Amino acid sequence: MTYTDFGLVNTRDMFRDALDRGYAVPAFNFYNMETLQAIMDAARTEQSPVILAVSESALKYMGGDLLMGMIRGLKLDGRGVALHLDHGGSVAAARAAVDLGFSSVMIDASKLPMDENIAATRDVVAYAHAHDVTVEAELGVLAGIEDENTASEYGNYTHPDDAERFVAATGVDSLAVAVGTSHGAYKRKSDTEELRFDILNEIATRLPHLPLVLHGASSVPPHFVDQINRLGGDLGVARGIAPDQLRRAVSMHVTKINVDSDSRLAFTAAVRASLTENPAGFDPRKYLTAARDAVRDNCVDEIRHIMNSAGRLI
Repeated sequence: MTYTDFGLVNTRDMFRDALDRGYAVPAFNFYNMETLQAIMDAARTEQSPVILAVSESALKYMGGDLLMGMIRGLKLDGRGVALHLDHGGSVAAARAAVDLGFSSVMIDASKLPMDENIAATRDVVAYAHAHDVTVEAELGVLAGIEDENTASEYGNYTHPDDAERFVAATGVDSLAVAVGTSHGAYKRKSDTEELRFDILNEIATRLPHLPLVLHGASSVPPHFVDQINRLGGDLGVARGIAPDQLRRAVSMHVTKINVDSDSRLAFTAAVRASLTENPAGFDPRKYLTAARDAVRDNCVDEIRHIMNSAGRLI
């Protein structure tokens, strides 16, 4: 089966519209029924296009058949929803996602030497484009850890010369760039740290028609961190990317912003609060409903105030 059988679309038209109208398409990671429901409720309420992002570990956790069963259960109509493999760690993983019914895949060979990254990306592009699936790749390395394919102690920025060469050599549809974001909940050491907008602007200037992507760009809302810490957690001083910096990035051709940590934080904070407020409770539906609502509300907030994608469904 192909992705169109599930009512999905690839990212080509949504990215073109985002570039033309100056917004970013939110890519929200999900891991279970509740997070999927939350994301779709937010996107439908706000009439926003949305990318449902699934990492390899999340795919393994849910299982391919169950995942696609949930996607079928959404009863999509072929408007504004893409299913995306996030940080595919191999050519084989990207191909398998295409075969499963994903409409967009990422091949992340950014830790390899440039020529090997080009070769792997070109291979995925050839296979995916033959199935009308769009492809994202990454150049530069983000520090931090959020999943099994995203662990790196150190990061390095994307060089504009490399970006030009890479895109020309691969034919990739979108490019994730490293400009100071990082995976996980500890993205900045201080509130004064800024993204490398000089690098981002140079890449956008050289590749004006290429959709750019920010990974590791969760804003890590402080109220979730405070709530988790207050209710027995130990997140310390977790910091995300400030919303005003993300909005500025959107003005420089960033057409996709990945959000994972924020949803995890919202979910966990709500579960902790629910169980604390109802210590005798043991019905998972109660605390999972609270978690689902918290994720949905956060997605709505980011659609409205970071992505500027509300009302942009085409």
